Amino acid sequence: MTVLRTSLRNFLAHKGRMALSAVAVMLSVAFVCGTLVFTDTMTATFDKLFASTASDVGVSPEKKDDAQETGKPETLPASLREKLAAVDGVAKVEPHATSQQITVADSRKKSLSPTSGAPTVGTNWDDSQKKSVEITSGHEPHGPGEAVLDADTADKHHVKTGDTLRVIAVPGDFDVKVVGIATYKTTNPGAAVLYFDTPTAQAKLLGSTRAYSSYGLTAASGVSHERLKERVTAALGSSAGDYAVRTAAETKEEDKKELGSVLDVMKYALLGFAGIAVLVGIFLIVNTFSMLVAQRTREIGLMRAIGSSRRQVNRSVLVEALLLGVVGSVLGIGGGVALAVGLMKLMGSMGMKLDTGELTIKAATPLTGLAIGVIVTVLAAYLPARRAGKISPMAALRDAGTPADSKAGKVRAAIGLVLTAAGGAALAGAAGADDAKAGSGLLGLGVLLSLVGFIVVGPLLAGFVVRVLSAVVLRVFGPVGRLAERNALRNPRRTGATASALMIGLALVAALAVVGSSMVASATEQLDKSVGADFIIQSENQQPLSPAVVKAVKSAGHVEHVTEYTVVTAKITTPDGKSATQRLSAVSPTYADDVRAETVKGSLKDAYAKDAMSVPEGFAKDHGIKLGDRLKVVMVDGRPAQLTVKAVTSDDTSIDKGAMYTDIATARTYLPADKMPLTGMVLAKAADGQTKEAATALKASVEQYPQIKVRDQSDYKKLIKDQVGQLLNMIYGLLALAIVVAVLGVVNTLALSVVERTREIGLLRAIGLSRRQMRRMIRLESVVIALFGALLGLGLGMAWGTSAQKLLALQGLGVLDIPWPTIVSVFLGSAVVGLLAALVPAFRAGRMNVLKAIATD
Repeated sequence: MTVLRTSLRNFLAHKGRMALSAVAVMLSVAFVCGTLVFTDTMTATFDKLFASTASDVGVSPEKKDDAQETGKPETLPASLREKLAAVDGVAKVEPHATSQQITVADSRKKSLSPTSGAPTVGTNWDDSQKKSVEITSGHEPHGPGEAVLDADTADKHHVKTGDTLRVIAVPGDFDVKVVGIATYKTTNPGAAVLYFDTPTAQAKLLGSTRAYSSYGLTAASGVSHERLKERVTAALGSSAGDYAVRTAAETKEEDKKELGSVLDVMKYALLGFAGIAVLVGIFLIVNTFSMLVAQRTREIGLMRAIGSSRRQVNRSVLVEALLLGVVGSVLGIGGGVALAVGLMKLMGSMGMKLDTGELTIKAATPLTGLAIGVIVTVLAAYLPARRAGKISPMAALRDAGTPADSKAGKVRAAIGLVLTAAGGAALAGAAGADDAKAGSGLLGLGVLLSLVGFIVVGPLLAGFVVRVLSAVVLRVFGPVGRLAERNALRNPRRTGATASALMIGLALVAALAVVGSSMVASATEQLDKSVGADFIIQSENQQPLSPAVVKAVKSAGHVEHVTEYTVVTAKITTPDGKSATQRLSAVSPTYADDVRAETVKGSLKDAYAKDAMSVPEGFAKDHGIKLGDRLKVVMVDGRPAQLTVKAVTSDDTSIDKGAMYTDIATARTYLPADKMPLTGMVLAKAADGQTKEAATALKASVEQYPQIKVRDQSDYKKLIKDQVGQLLNMIYGLLALAIVVAVLGVVNTLALSVVERTREIGLLRAIGLSRRQMRRMIRLESVVIALFGALLGLGLGMAWGTSAQKLLALQGLGVLDIPWPTIVSVFLGSAVVGLLAALVPAFRAGRMNVLKAIATD
C-alpha cells in the first residue's frame, strides 16, 4: 500500500508532466477503438440490410471462376418460374430483373452514379423491395416510361418527381420519368438505385422479356429454409449445377463475405497506421519516464536510504505507468467512439448513410483499447523503472541526474551498427533480386532491421549529425545557438529517442513518396514509349463500352482509325502437354500501331492475322513455345481453335505486361455473340494534322454518355498522377497521427528538459541572458532535434523507396524518380514543426523567476 500511495502521490504531483504522454496514449487507443467501432457498426448495419433483402431461398446463376466477363448481366430463363412455383413448399416466387451495368443521367447529361465506387443498380419493383425501402414521395412505377429513384441519390443530385432521366444500358438507351422517391429503412449502401416495373426491367436491362436475373422463393408455413432448398435442388435435377440455390442465412453469409473482404482491408489498414502511432508513442513514454526518473534521482535515493528496496522503487514507477495507461486508455476509448462517429459522417458525405443510432460497441472494443494502452505504457516504462531501481542511497547526496553507463552505450552502438548493416544488406539484396517473392521478403526484412538499427544507433548518430546541423543552422545565432547545440548533445540517448519518434513517420512518408513518384514516372515513360494512339476512350466507372458507344466513336470525323480492346478467357494447351486458363487480349489489328509492344521474336502485326496469336517471352520460355507453333485454344463457352504463334512479346514493359494478343475477329469467330465480352476500351488515331478536330469530334460523339471519357495522352498521364496522388494523400493523412504523436514527444521532451534545467536557466538569466534569448535557445534546440529526426527519416525512407522501386522494376516500373520537392518540403516543414513544438516550453522558460529558479534544488 505504501508503494501505491507513493506512486499515486507522485502521479498527481507530476500530472502536468504526464499530460502529453497521456495524450499520446489517448490518440493511439482512440485510433484502434475508432476503427473497431466503425467497422463493427458497418458490419452490423449491412447485416440488417442483408437480412431485410434476402429471400427464404434464392435461385441465381452459378458463378464460374473462368467465365467470360461479358459485361452483361447473367440471366435465368423465365420458364424456370413455373418449375419453381410447382415445388412443394413454395408459397410465392418473386422474379428479379437486376443489372449493375447501367448509367443514369439527368436532363443536363450529368451522371448520377456514385463517385465512391459503389454501383448504379437498375431493378424491378415488387413486394420484396418493400422489406428494405418505402416510397415516401409519389407512387410505384406502372409502365415502361416510369421509374422510382432512391432518396439519397435524389437529394444529392436535386432530382424530384416529374423529372426525366436517361438510362444507358447494354441493350440500349431509354428515357424514364421519376414517379416516386424510395427511402431506405436501414441504410443506403452507397449505390444509386432505380426501380422499374418488371417487364421494363426485363426488356431494357436484360435485353429479353424471357429472362430474369434471379428468383426469390418464400417458404410455405411449416417448411424450413433448408428443407425448401433441398426440394428446389431436387426439382432442378441434372441442371442444378448451373444454379446457385441458397437459403436466407447462406445468402446473408455470402453477402457478408463479399463485404467482409472490403471491410477487412479497411480495418487492418487503419489498425496498421494505429500500430505506427502506438510505436511512436512508446518513444514518448520512454522519454517521459526516463526524464522523470533522472529528475527524481535524489528523491529515489532518499527512499532507498530510508529502507525502500529496489523492487519497491521499480514497482512505484511501474504503478505510475499503469495509472498513466489507464487514464490515457479511458480517454482514448471515448475518443475512439467520437472518431467512429466522424468516420460515419464522412461516409455519409460520400453517399453511404450510416445511422449513428446504430453505433455498435462490442465489449471486446473497450477491453482491447484498455489492454493496448496499459500494456504498451507499462512495457515502455519498464526500462526507466529498472534504471530507477538501480539508484543507490548515495545518490541522495549527489545532484540530480545519474552518470551515463559508457559500457552500455558502447554495446548499444555496436548492436545498432550491426542491425543497420544487416538491414542495408537486405535492402540491397531486395534491389538486386530476380524473383519478386524472394525480393519482397528481403525488402520487409531490410525495412525492419534498418529501422530498429537506426533507433538503436540513434544516440551515436546524434553526436555527429547534430554537430553538422548545428554548424549550418545554429552557429549563426552566436552564443545562444551554441547553448542550444550543447543542450541537444547533453543527453544523446534522449535526443535520439525524441528524433526516432519523428523519424518513423517521415521515413514512411519518404518511402511512399519515392515509390509513388517512380510509379508515375514509369507509367509516363511507358506511355511515351509504347502508346502511339492519340486518344484513349473508356468508361469512368470501369464498365465495358456498350455497342452504341463503340458505334458512336467509330462514326466520329477526323479519325484515321479506331481500335477496340477486350479480354476473353481461354484454356490453352501448350506443346509440353500442359493446359492453363489464360486471358487473351482480343484487339483490332490497328492495335499494333496504337500500342508499340516490343517483340523478341516475330512481328506483332502478324499476330492479328486470322487464327493467329502472340505469347509473352516468359510464358514461351516456360512451355517451350516457338514461332509457328500451333496451340489448342478453347475459349470458355465457345468452340476450340488452333491458333498459330506469330510473335513473342518482351516482358520488359509495364503496359500489357504478360499479355497474349489475338485479333478480335478471331475471338468473335469462336465465341457465340452472347458470350463475347463487350469492348473494354477504345483507342483512336487522329487523321494527319487533325488532332484538335478529332478531339472535338470524339467528345461530341460520346456527349450523350456521361460515363465515357475521351483523354489524350497528357490527360491520361494526369489521370495516373492524380490517382497516385490521391492514394498517397490518404496515406499521408493516416500517417499524420503518428507525426502528431511524435511532435507531442518533442514538446514533452522540451517541457521536461526545462523543468530539469530550472536552476541552470536561473543562472543563465542571472549572468545576463535575456528572456528573448532564453526562448530562442529553447526553440533552436527543438528545431535541431526535429531536423535530426527528419534527416534520419528521409534518408531511411529514400533507401526503402529506392529498394522497393528496384523490386517493382521486375513488374515493368523501371524508372527511379526521387521527388526532391517533396523531400525538401518535408525537411523544411520539420524545422517549422520543431519551432512550433517549442513555443510553450520556451514561453515557460522565459517566464521563470530568476531567484526562485536559482534556489531550486
